[in-house]
Amino acid sequence: MSLLGLGLIAVGIGLIAVGYGRAKRPWDRYRALKEQDANVARYEAWRGGVRDDSTTGASVAMKILRRQAQMGGLIVAAGFVLVFVGFLLR
Repeated sequence: MSLLGLGLIAVGIGLIAVGYGRAKRPWDRYRALKEQDANVARYEAWRGGVRDDSTTGASVAMKILRRQAQMGGLIVAAGFVLVFVGFLLR
């Protein structure tokens, strides 16, 4: 295996670790907010009230958190591509 291939694999593994770290926390918080939002919707439906679908602080936060998680996922994907290319360079 060439030195370039080993270097790409090492950088790829590093990117996977960094991307996972950047995606995990926002994704966990996003899921918690999504669950809380679904709970409020169930309560409003049970209560019989009309739910206001306007933009709230939580919906804005969910958009931001989803975007941060997507960016972390892209970093992970780039890491996998580098690992794959590193293995191709023999």
